Amino acid sequence: MILGRLAALIVAACGLVVAMEAPAEARIERFAVLIGNNAGEKSEVELRYAESDAARMYDVLKDLGGFPPANLVLLRGEGAETVRRTLITMNDRVRAAVSSPDTDVLYLVYYSGHADANALHLGPTPLSLTEFEQLVRGSAASARLLIVDSCRSGALTRVKGGTSAPPFLITLDQRLAGQGMVTLTSSSGNEDAQESDELKGSFFTHALVSGLLGTADADRDGAVSLEEAYRHAYEGTLRATSRTWAGVQHPTFRYDFRGQGKLILTELPVHASLRGVLRFPRGRSYLVMRGSSEGPVAAEVGASDATRTLSLRPGRYFVRGRGPDFLLEGTVEAEAGQTVDVGDERLSRVTLARLVRKGGGVREIAHGPVAGYQLRTPILRGSSPCHGGFVGYGIELQHMGLATRLSACHSTFQNELVTASNDDLGLDVRLSHAWDLPVITVGVGLDAGLAVMRQRFDSQGHAPDRYGLAAAFGAGGGANVDLLGGFYLGVEAAAQTYVFRQPRASGEEGEIAPSLAARFRVGVGMSL
Repeated sequence: MILGRLAALIVAACGLVVAMEAPAEARIERFAVLIGNNAGEKSEVELRYAESDAARMYDVLKDLGGFPPANLVLLRGEGAETVRRTLITMNDRVRAAVSSPDTDVLYLVYYSGHADANALHLGPTPLSLTEFEQLVRGSAASARLLIVDSCRSGALTRVKGGTSAPPFLITLDQRLAGQGMVTLTSSSGNEDAQESDELKGSFFTHALVSGLLGTADADRDGAVSLEEAYRHAYEGTLRATSRTWAGVQHPTFRYDFRGQGKLILTELPVHASLRGVLRFPRGRSYLVMRGSSEGPVAAEVGASDATRTLSLRPGRYFVRGRGPDFLLEGTVEAEAGQTVDVGDERLSRVTLARLVRKGGGVREIAHGPVAGYQLRTPILRGSSPCHGGFVGYGIELQHMGLATRLSACHSTFQNELVTASNDDLGLDVRLSHAWDLPVITVGVGLDAGLAVMRQRFDSQGHAPDRYGLAAAFGAGGGANVDLLGGFYLGVEAAAQTYVFRQPRASGEEGEIAPSLAARFRVGVGMSL
């Protein structure tokens, strides 16, 4: 579900406005180049989401960042020469904009793809990190931001003396006032970053985009600043990667910055009439996909996020809320200029086992114990039904379930010659497939096992206890009904064939022969 990939954020804010005496009414022009490439060198595994990560950044900058489409360039799957020429051309456009009176320029460059400590891997063509950084640093823009979500880009801070640290406060009061440079990364120079099949993107870019859509607006002033966006991405990346096998990504930073002012990346109220707002309750995280559960991920609201709103394009969205042992899922409509409260009553509850069978990489396995009552029809002529209980443990995968059951039951046997009691101890393994219906889950399966049988005789004189071994196999079906707290009520019915040495009417041992029986079970289980 998780692919190893190094995620890094490098934000270079250089010369944040031309001069302190710039007039307050100065016009701000915004330019951006977004680069995504799934391919790397021949020895590198092709990434799944680097190009779509770049497209997500393109969308949020165009919709909420005030970047005109004419000033945005999206490159997907292009080589080093195309990237180099595009950056040079954009630098020429920036230089022309800066020459206009009373004009400040914000220039953002984003890259998602393969890299190492020395170069970006744009397919088979490398572009050195030094040249890449110089192409951005050499721009005439008043403010420059370089964001790199790729392998070992933390080297850009490491070689310049960067250290691991929590988010820092960028205290700016005048818009684009000051000069200097800020370099931020979401991983160190020797760490692997990761992308997620569930998020359909890298952990870092996912957190950054979600923040720019509103969840990073910590002071709730309707604008997401550079500091707020980085803080949200930093905390979200650490939190998400702490649960992965590859381990935590550690953001680093380096800055040499002077000046006052807040560098605003997205403004929410300005576009409110064209956007729909979804508002989420506190206490759990929510993942939002466009259209359906198979659609692209739009954003996420974390369980610990103070701001619980997202500004989205109008349309239908699939929402998945995560509880301790269940999910809440459903569709909502985001209408332009409207705010929709996404409460629990709008969503349907989905247990972990159902989530596993649904697939999609959200949860790959569910498991848990079960215990209950068992009844088996007689396998010996003249015996009573065998009453008892069972305990077991089950594992649920997307396409099949595997469960073991340890059972014990007691019955009596009587004829004109012998009176006896029978105690059976059995162990069986069941392979099944289930279908989830709106209220219940039904399934069919095959099982096989062994049973140890003990007969104790009640007769005149001395009759020793008799022990036997039976092989059992059969098929059947069952149904589960979900309860609260991850528990479920389950029933099973199966037709069984037992093969064992059957006693004669006199009590003596007879021939090995099959015996048919029906087995019924009802119990309570729990999914973990």
